[in-house]
Amino acid sequence: MPSNAEIVKNALDDFREIQRYMAVAKKENAVETYGELKEKYLYLKSLLNVLGVSLTDIDKIKE
Repeated sequence: MPSNAEIVKNALDDFREIQRYMAVAKKENAVETYGELKEKYLYLKSLLNVLGVSLTDIDKIKE
């Protein structure tokens, strides 16, 4: 079973990656792709909030 630190690290890595992909999708006007990425973004954002991670400095999307 992964430790809390491993869970947080994995979620942060995924969060950073999703934000990068969302920025590209928005730039390319890929509306459907952006929508799908946003679902995962919101899931990860809520998970990180539950884990007590402050997203103030790392949330570039702010949605």
